[in-house]
This record gives sequence, C-alpha cells and structure tokens, in this order.
Amino acid sequence: MQELQSALGLDGITRILCDNFNTADLALAAGLSQGKMPLEASGNIDENNIQAVAQTGVDFISTGAITKHIRAVDLSLNLV
Repeated sequence: MQELQSALGLDGITRILCDNFNTADLALAAGLSQGKMPLEASGNIDENNIQAVAQTGVDFISTGAITKHIRAVDLSLNLV
C-alpha cells in the first residue's frame, strides 16, 4: 500500500497495476485511490473470482485464464 500511495502522487502515470492482490487489498487500494488514478487488477483472476474482484471498485481487470488453460480443437475440413 505504501508503493500505491507513492504512485498516486506521481505525474505522468495513466494507470496503476495491482498484481496478485487479494480482494480485501484491492478494496483498500480502491479506497486509497478515490478515483484519482484508474486501478487495474491482475493475477490469479478467473471465472470463479472475477465478480468479487469487480466489486472491489477497481477500474480494469486483466486475466490470462481465458487463454491460459485452453485445449486445442481439431477444426480441419477433410474433403474426399
């Protein structure tokens, strides 16, 4: 949270990434930011917890889960 408070006071920043924060810390970060700077949540976010993350008050959510655990599908067309 100290790093977040320092970043909030810097010029030229357009967004702050909160990586691997739990939902309690994300809510605290959103409260500290008070809309001064957009916050982006990232790290360990998937379909099971994305709603809870959204309810913390962050402005953006990034997740790699939608592409990280995919399985290949054979979509080839074999014409005889």
